[in-house]
Amino acid sequence: MNKNLSIIGAPMDLGQLRRGVDMGPSAIRYAGVIERLEQLKYDVDDLGDIQIPRPNRKEVQIEDNLRNLKEVAEGNAQLANSVDEVVESGRFPLIFGGDHSIAIGTLAGVSKHYENLGVIWYDAHGDLNTGDTSPSGNIHGMPLAVSLGIGHDRLTGIKDYTPKIKPENIVIIGARSLDDGEKELIKEKGIKVYTMHEIDRMGMTKVIQESVDYLKDRTDGVHLSLDLDGLDPHDAPGVGTPVMGGISYRESHLAMEMFAEANFITSAEFVEVNPILDEKNTTASVAVGLMGSLFGEKLK
Repeated sequence: MNKNLSIIGAPMDLGQLRRGVDMGPSAIRYAGVIERLEQLKYDVDDLGDIQIPRPNRKEVQIEDNLRNLKEVAEGNAQLANSVDEVVESGRFPLIFGGDHSIAIGTLAGVSKHYENLGVIWYDAHGDLNTGDTSPSGNIHGMPLAVSLGIGHDRLTGIKDYTPKIKPENIVIIGARSLDDGEKELIKEKGIKVYTMHEIDRMGMTKVIQESVDYLKDRTDGVHLSLDLDGLDPHDAPGVGTPVMGGISYRESHLAMEMFAEANFITSAEFVEVNPILDEKNTTASVAVGLMGSLFGEKLK
């Protein structure tokens, strides 16, 4: 794996309604991520946080059933430019969220550098909604659809190209809360999904091995988008949309260790850490621990 890492914080909280997730990047840093990565002999360059535009909170900012569309689009455009510069410089982009809407900008900045970018979406949710299908209008439930070129053009058109990714290059792991519109899109596009049912029946080892085998030959880079609500709330309580019955802490470490062994992750983001909802920064510490495993930390 690329030993030169550049960290970008994206303190976005406008893609959903729970305040506090904008402090996620700070919580992850506070949990010792830079020291952890440096101990693994990585050259770490922390670029700080991008500036997120703030809407007028006196008014409800909803356009085409999309909350805070203008600000979310502007913030993601800025993030896309920062990520683009990191990849262009030959370094590994590691992004801290913020809510999952930031994946719109991350993928816009990364995928222009690849012909067939693969995406591992480690999440309780599919994030495949649009303004037409979303029950809430929260854009953090839409980034995967946007990256497929489905959604509002202010979001799909970031960096002036669309789509960013192909449906056959996506693997969703840990899904257990899908809206009807998302289920239809998964069937229509043939997106590979490992729900908790498959993880329970097959075991995490087989799920990850199949995912690696599926993506390795068809892609020229793989982005990991890890939402901490992919884990069970018992292990990661500080998230805005917890769903019971999730992936365990140990299974998640196994997944990261297997990704490290496969040596094919070329960019990553860790999102939805909300310290206001957390217990003694547990969820940020879990995120840092998982990063340790992803970047090659071993017991022996």
